[in-house]
Amino acid sequence: MAPFQRILVPVDGSETSTKALDAAIGLARAMDGQVRVLHAVDELMYLTGYEYSGELLAAAREAARQVLDDAQARTKAAGVACDAQLIDDLGPRLGDSVARAAREWKADLIVLGTHGRRGLNRLLLGSGAEQVIRLAPVPVMVVRPDDTP
Repeated sequence: MAPFQRILVPVDGSETSTKALDAAIGLARAMDGQVRVLHAVDELMYLTGYEYSGELLAAAREAARQVLDDAQARTKAAGVACDAQLIDDLGPRLGDSVARAAREWKADLIVLGTHGRRGLNRLLLGSGAEQVIRLAPVPVMVVRPDDTP
């Protein structure tokens, strides 16, 4: 059996996230595997410092569903089995949510994009990729943006 049959891909709709999804699709095709795309609604709260409520939460959920639908359609169009998971329990940080999802789904690999934050931005915002790497129960493949040296 190929080592990476179940590939978990956190997606946020960004160019880097799409690049990571494409890498996961390539691996899944080569290993006759499957992909699960995952989106955590709570991610924006950590970037902005604002909590969701009412209409804002409904809008965030709708945007998350669109990101997942787009990622799932892209994966299926490439001939790879795919399902989607929306995490909208407002509380755990992204790294905790991804690690828990990987354990529960029994993922073999996590593939994610990094936005390559440096300096003050990294200090203030943290690194979602770094959280995932630190907490992941399985190997993590990190895809960098095109403009990263």
